[in-house]
Amino acid sequence: MRTLDSTTSLRIAVQKSGRLTDKTLNLLEGIGLKFDDYKRSLLVKCLNFDVELLLIRDDDIPEYVEDGVCDLGFVGANVVEEDQTDVSILRGLNYGVCRLSLAVPKNGDIQHIEDFNGKKIATSYPGITGRFFESKGIDVQVLTLSGSVEIAPRLEIADAISDLVSTGDTLKANGLVEIATIFESETQLIKTNKPLSNGKAELIGKILQRIEGYQKAAKSRYIMMNAPQESVPKIKEIIPSLKSPTVMPLADNGMVAIHTVIPISTFWDVMEQLEEAGATGIVMLPIESMIV
Repeated sequence: MRTLDSTTSLRIAVQKSGRLTDKTLNLLEGIGLKFDDYKRSLLVKCLNFDVELLLIRDDDIPEYVEDGVCDLGFVGANVVEEDQTDVSILRGLNYGVCRLSLAVPKNGDIQHIEDFNGKKIATSYPGITGRFFESKGIDVQVLTLSGSVEIAPRLEIADAISDLVSTGDTLKANGLVEIATIFESETQLIKTNKPLSNGKAELIGKILQRIEGYQKAAKSRYIMMNAPQESVPKIKEIIPSLKSPTVMPLADNGMVAIHTVIPISTFWDVMEQLEEAGATGIVMLPIESMIV
């Protein structure tokens, strides 16, 4: 195991257990960081990188990063925004996506934002909710609840709720409908604003580069195909590749092999066009990571 140097090693805050934990740990392992027994300890050292993880409650992560106890943190944007934490947001990570929405009883008397005036709203996010209505000039009473917010209207302790929504199934099960989204959230990588050594700054740069490559790879596919030499110009026009494709001659006279990387979202759209242009033997392969 590597010995950590306090002037260069990074401490990263990660949710100990919850909806972001597994995806965050998978991301870290996907960029080459190896950990052992991270489910048995609160402080886990990386086996091959100058990094240690601090596994804590997600609500505590922004504060630990703000205070410099941790250099980096993986946390939902909603948690950072709620307390207006003084940290730097390095990048969004495209997982843990959800929204903070206003929801009301179906067929109730609240149909529009203006109808909330004078109403009681139950939420676990009083900061975001209160600031939203303040910005609209609408007077509401915000009731802070720590959990089971969706049941508040049925218990008649609130007229509406402001809660995180992913699929909306929980709202439907409780007879609620969304009126408006007041905040979009995803997992973010945040950094302390406390001074960092050059060694730590360099390490953060390496991690960011790896994350960029890992996420690009997840959205891309390596494709190979054979085609007549005369079809290459047309195929190059069709392929939405990152760079010019690699073209190599084959043993068959006049045939070439074409290798390139394309966004997975466009593969099925261009496959038929490639076949029409003369491409055959089209193979698509996943990419583990890439340098961008």
